[in-house]
Amino acid sequence: MRAELLLSPRCPHAEAAEEVVRRAFSDAGFQRQPLERVYVDDLDHAAGLGLHGSPTLRIDGRDVAPHDGLPISLDCRMYAQPDGTQAGVIPAETIFEHLRAREQEAAELKAARARPGLGELLARLSRALFLWASRRDSLERLSMALPFTRALVRRFVAAEDLEGALEVLRRLEATGLRWTVDILGESVTSNEMAEAAADRYIATLDALAGAGLEANVSLKLSQMGLGIDHDFCQRNMRRVVRRAAELGAFVRIDMEDHTVTDITLGIAREMHADYHDVGVVIQSYLRRSEADVEQLIREQIRVRLCKGAYDEPVEVAFQSRAEVDESFARLMERLMRDGRYPAIATHDHRLIEHAIEFAQQHGIDPTRYEFQMLYGVRRDVQERLVAQGYTVRVYVPYGTEWYPYYMRRLAERPANVLFVLRSLLPARRG
Repeated sequence: MRAELLLSPRCPHAEAAEEVVRRAFSDAGFQRQPLERVYVDDLDHAAGLGLHGSPTLRIDGRDVAPHDGLPISLDCRMYAQPDGTQAGVIPAETIFEHLRAREQEAAELKAARARPGLGELLARLSRALFLWASRRDSLERLSMALPFTRALVRRFVAAEDLEGALEVLRRLEATGLRWTVDILGESVTSNEMAEAAADRYIATLDALAGAGLEANVSLKLSQMGLGIDHDFCQRNMRRVVRRAAELGAFVRIDMEDHTVTDITLGIAREMHADYHDVGVVIQSYLRRSEADVEQLIREQIRVRLCKGAYDEPVEVAFQSRAEVDESFARLMERLMRDGRYPAIATHDHRLIEHAIEFAQQHGIDPTRYEFQMLYGVRRDVQERLVAQGYTVRVYVPYGTEWYPYYMRRLAERPANVLFVLRSLLPARRG
């Protein structure tokens, strides 16, 4: 559990607030809970943290006492006390109740994880099967050789070459959709392959700008050579980001499995320091993501929030759908409140509606965030959101090395598998 007391430098309530917090933790049975003081220097810093007055207590990124629409401020924040007075400390009872509620949440989630239903067991089995298949070179060679399989892939992969991808983007533009372009081919094994991938991204940025289309791309560090050499990967990234800066383009660094999360965030920060239109991805199924989101909000690095598409161990990732969804909703709310133009990447209608309702309740204008979805998935939802005035960005992959990407799409949702099976049937004629 991470506890932070956010304070302006001259807050007169700092000592008293910390004493109350520590007493509440002790009463709740947390004898040695570390409490970090975070000093907020100016209004820009306050905006980056989402500070609505000093002191503010956050536990695992969540305000213990919601601010109810208070403006960003370094001023003293007053709290109603049990006796009806106002004071600059959070009542110990409020903190205690928050801690007990968190414990209850954790117990309920643990119980739900211990008793997965049949549907969830089947979903886990399906996910494990397709993720296993995504790593089998023999299956990849077979699949890529079959015209039958290639025909099915066209639903999720826009084209095999750049010209075909540009044509798809023009069609998306005509329907009011926006895009981010991904060039498939993440598993590079040589410097030459990684350099060629960086060259393809630079050529794609040039082609987008030359065609008058929005220059927005997503890439993976493994494709830039991360598995070969860290510094070599950084040099390739800098080439792409440098060209993006010259064109005024946006570059998003995709997140891969948990073993490279720290490295990915580190490189994203370095690139962002040179060019602010570099963003990154956070996966809600990772247990660490709450702390990562808080840090990225402080740094005002743009985040795409997704659920996650890799097979991760229980020690680092939530396993049940309920846990992943609850994490997604919590992180989404934090990003929508205080993040820099977050991307809400989901096809889950419940989470989409939750985002819309949350924004309306808290006066968050639709221009402050966007929805993102995969090419070929839930086109009806994409079009409906555009018609309602929301920004929808489609993740558009192209290239010949589609196999790992395609398998992860099938692993993410059993509905994707059902879609593929339905596509085998002849169309009904009325």
